Amino acid sequence: MGATTSASGNIVSATAQDRDIQVSSTQTSNGDVRSTTTLNLDGDLEGPVNATTQSRGNYLAAAAYGGDVAIEATQDVGPSEITAGSTLNGPTARLLGGASIGVTAIGNTASMAASASHVSGTVIQRSEAGVRAENFAETQYIPATAEFISQSIANTTALNSGLASSQNLTIRQRSAGDAVTASTSANAANAWDLAGRARATANQTLLYNDGGSVVATTDQSNLSQVRASATVTSYDWGGAVAVAAGTGNEVVAGNNDIYLEIDNSQVNSGGIEVTAEFAGTNGYDAYVSADAVGNAVTGYVCSTCQGNLIATNSQTNSGPVSATSTTTINGTGRTIASSATAVGNTATFYVSRPGS
Repeated sequence: MGATTSASGNIVSATAQDRDIQVSSTQTSNGDVRSTTTLNLDGDLEGPVNATTQSRGNYLAAAAYGGDVAIEATQDVGPSEITAGSTLNGPTARLLGGASIGVTAIGNTASMAASASHVSGTVIQRSEAGVRAENFAETQYIPATAEFISQSIANTTALNSGLASSQNLTIRQRSAGDAVTASTSANAANAWDLAGRARATANQTLLYNDGGSVVATTDQSNLSQVRASATVTSYDWGGAVAVAAGTGNEVVAGNNDIYLEIDNSQVNSGGIEVTAEFAGTNGYDAYVSADAVGNAVTGYVCSTCQGNLIATNSQTNSGPVSATSTTTINGTGRTIASSATAVGNTATFYVSRPGS
């Protein structure tokens, strides 16, 4: 069985083939955006249970194939609530085919793709919204793979360009809502392969290019509280995974070619709180991980291209950053791995081989 639930404030899309395209867009969302999925299950379900729940404030998509892209985009989300939630009520349900249930809440999204193109311009994103994603499941028996995921982001910009493309972009992101939260709780009486994952990020920029240069200016500021929690419980289990990650500001810029120039500025004053927990009685393997980061930037180019990487980086974190990982085994287990990492600022710049 499958279910899809989505809600959006504003959506704009633009696509060009074998010609240049200019995109000038201003989007403002001031109202609440909410999407909810409820699954009331009972008895045996032979096939997989799949469900997707998404809420977005502003969404911009732009793509060009064989032509250049010039973009000037501004996205604003006012004081509001962007929420997405999924609930699986199945205390007597037997999910014989497993499950895949995902929940996503995002304030502003700018998603771009290009091929044999030059992409240039500016993207400005501001969010004053509370952005929240919640995923809860209660089941009796899952003798197959089951994964429950929640993700929340205040602002995200992504560009993937290839086939002799290049990028020259300025991206500014501000998150000032009360909180950006992701919560997953996956529970079963008996599960063979059960995973619960949660990720919360205030500001995110992801840039990837193949075949030309990348020049990027990224400016991120976060005032919001960022919280991610993943809880997995199973009385009897085979494999169990509980993973949670929270980040104030994140930038990844990668170029599978010779040149990357990045000027990055990140300021995080919001608190980052991440918890991951597993509890079981008798089983085999459990992996529990909690990762919290105030500011993170990664830049890379390829090594066999005589790559040149120029990075200017400024990161300031003044908010508390905490990560907690908890594992409780009341009976017997085979392999238990648990980790928790909290970092204020992290910056990684490197030259790598293509494909590595």
